[in-house]
This record gives sequence, structure tokens and C-alpha cells, in this order.
Amino acid sequence: MTAPKTDALSRLLETRDWLMTDGATGTNLFNMGLASGEAPELWNADEPAKIAKLYSLAVDAGSDLFLTNSFGGNASRLKLHNAQNRVRELNRLAAEIGRDVADKQSRPVIVAGSMGPTGEIFAPMGTLTHELAVEMFHEQAEGLKEGGADILWVETISAQEEYKAAAEACHLAGMPWCGTMSFDTAGRTMMGLTSQAMVSMVDKLAHPPLAFGANCGVGASDLLRTVLGFAATGTERPIIAKGNAGIPKYVDGHIHYDGTPELMAEYAVMARDCGATIIGGCCGTMAEHLVAMREALETRPRGERPTLDQISSVLGGFSSEDDGLSGDAPKRERRGRRRS
Repeated sequence: MTAPKTDALSRLLETRDWLMTDGATGTNLFNMGLASGEAPELWNADEPAKIAKLYSLAVDAGSDLFLTNSFGGNASRLKLHNAQNRVRELNRLAAEIGRDVADKQSRPVIVAGSMGPTGEIFAPMGTLTHELAVEMFHEQAEGLKEGGADILWVETISAQEEYKAAAEACHLAGMPWCGTMSFDTAGRTMMGLTSQAMVSMVDKLAHPPLAFGANCGVGASDLLRTVLGFAATGTERPIIAKGNAGIPKYVDGHIHYDGTPELMAEYAVMARDCGATIIGGCCGTMAEHLVAMREALETRPRGERPTLDQISSVLGGFSSEDDGLSGDAPKRERRGRRRS
């Protein structure tokens, strides 16, 4: 007989057939005054009230789970801001602020400790080793654990080597975790991994995630095509869908995402019908998008699994004809990585 799972996310998943997570971090913080090039994680110490507001925006909009302001909180990323010695502190503060917001709610709300990519390339093409990656993720994980995060949330990963290192770090910290990768172009991650290859990798991990999936990438249509790829494997592990609010456009000197609340409501329902259990937004997703998504998920009945034609007709066309499940990987341009 399997021992009962005691972590907060597993308990919540036992009572619900879908959960809604949060939206953008960067987009919201820029609206609060964060300067371009400034490390959001420094605000955990310098502007804690604004970080509490960030979390509250998601919770008040109906999120069952929100990510901490710690996406770039590893030593490699913080070194760019001469803050590599503050990893433990800044991650602890990110989780502490989140814990305070969650504990004030009358319903269960999960605090997920965000851990983004290191920004380094693995050897032999780069200098990052497995051991160093594990060390960096573990340091971050311990800070998030100390601050009271319920789970760890690895996101926007492109390389399977980095995903595996993060998994090992979560195990060393003794924490349950979830992990998403970003499928940028033609159904693959920047390092060439397909959706079905990710499922195979996750299944072989010694310390697998509670849930896995995709975030960020190109647009909502492409992300749902990836979710269909996950579901086609027959996996029984909960799938995460965290798509961008439309396509980024440069307007008046700022990046603006063109996805409306109505479009994101359609995306949320389609994500559920594609097979996702944990559904949220990524870049450009604001509180008004989350409100519409929550209402749609609560009021609209489940439907048949949508076809690719149905997805593209409602959410817009795909960025490529290739879904990543056949043929050779096409050449891809490298894209920016911060979850905004």
C-alpha cells in the first residue's frame, strides 16, 4: 500500500480536478516601478510590500497557487547584480512574504518557490557542470524551504541536464517539486527536447516532480500543442500549462502582450480540455486575465480534447507547422528567458 502524500499540493490535487496558478512576475513588477535590468529578487528585501502586493493580485484573482519572486535567485543570475552572496537571504524572504500572504487566506493557497534557469550552458559547449548546477539550485532551494515554501517550482528550463540537476537539488533539500520547460519553436525547447522526450525524461528521474509541463514559449496555441504532446503519451502525472498572454509586441517603447482576458479564458478552458491539471499564465498575464480564466474554468463544462485546428482557430495560428514530434529539429533562434 502506498503511503499517503502529505505535501500541501498533493492534498489539494486530491480534492480538485484542476487548479489555477498565477500569471506574470516581471510584467506586474514593471508596472510597480521596477527598472529594466534591475533584479526583481532584490525587491524581496528592498520593497517587500510590493512583493506582497504581487502575490495578493494573483490570490485575489482566484489563484490556488502562486510562484515566489525568486525566478533569477540563483548565484549565477544574482552575480550579474553583485548579489551572489545573498542567494539564501533573498530566496528566504521571497518565500516568507508569500507564506504570510497565503496564511491569511480562508482557503488553501500553495506557495511555490520559483527556480529559473542558471543562464549558463553545460559542458562541453559551456562551463556549467552537473555538480555546480546542483549546488546552485540546492542553495536556492534551501532558502525557499527556510522561508516556508510549500513546494519548489522549477521553470523555463531548456536543457534536460539542467532539469535533472534541479531535480537532484530538490531531493537534497527534501522538498516536493514541480518542473516546467519552455518549448520555444517548432515544438522543441531551445536545446532540442520534444514534449514526448520530456515525459520520458521525467519518468526516469529518481526524484520526479509532482507535476510537470510547459511555460512561456511562443504563444498560447503553441503551448497547448505541447500539452497535447504530453497527454498523448498517456502520462498519469498532472500536467502544467502556463502560457503567455498572447504575442509580445513593441508599443511605445514597451513590450506589450496582445492577449485579452477573453482570449486567456478560452486558453484556460482549452488547456484543461487538452489534459492540463494546473493552469496559469506566464508573460503578460495580469490579474484581469486570471479573473476571466478562473470564471471560465468554474462555469464552463469539460469538453472533448480540442484538435489543432480548433486551437488555432480560437487562439491564433502556430508559429511553425512542425509540432516537434516528427522529422529533424529545424534551426531555431535563441530567445530571451526571463519570465515576465
